[in-house]
Amino acid sequence: MAAPKRRVSKTRSAKRRTHYKLTLPMPVKDKDGTWRMPHHMNMITGEYKAN
Repeated sequence: MAAPKRRVSKTRSAKRRTHYKLTLPMPVKDKDGTWRMPHHMNMITGEYKAN
């Protein structure tokens, strides 16, 4: 198995880890004014894709 030749610096490790972040949920508003998560069914009207 390959072993690293040199120690990875703190800066390089931190640069690699910058992409590990949480994303906030983006709710969408339906025609009736209720909010729901994308790709989820509206529990009040029962619609999935209200365009």
